[in-house]
Amino acid sequence: MNADYSNEPLLDENGEIIKSKTQLKQEAEDIKQLGVALVEFSNAQLSEIPMNEELRDAIQLANRINKKKDGFRRQLQLIGKILRKCDLELIEDGINRLHAHHVKSNSKFHELEQLRDDIVTHGDSVIQTLLDKHPELDRQKLRQMQRQAIKQKEAEKPPKAARELFQYLKLHIAE
Repeated sequence: MNADYSNEPLLDENGEIIKSKTQLKQEAEDIKQLGVALVEFSNAQLSEIPMNEELRDAIQLANRINKKKDGFRRQLQLIGKILRKCDLELIEDGINRLHAHHVKSNSKFHELEQLRDDIVTHGDSVIQTLLDKHPELDRQKLRQMQRQAIKQKEAEKPPKAARELFQYLKLHIAE
């Protein structure tokens, strides 16, 4: 008995690849997860993803349905059915662009937080380095906010000055 256990795909009479039941189920699950991801985006974010009106309307309806109800599950199934007819690559590219933008903005936010903390902790040396890179900043204002932040921290008061310093940096350091 010669069994062929090679990894070559099986072909039908038209030369198309025959998919196993497991592969079909995995593809259906991937499409369902794509639909769930789409439902979690805001309308503004959805407008940046290329999709047809039928899919956009189905997603907006899903957002209006209570997520704990059975109707939401059925709406997700409808979204999956519509997605099977769509160009998934365009939709996935749109989602990836949104995620990349989100990661970039989070990174920028954390850099500004770190810069603020360094200014509060190390003072003039960090301020001078910052002014070398961004001469449009006001040294006096930075030093004043740094001193206020230290006073508030020592007095265990809310970090109002540190927040103001962060907002000042966010407003004036645009990359």
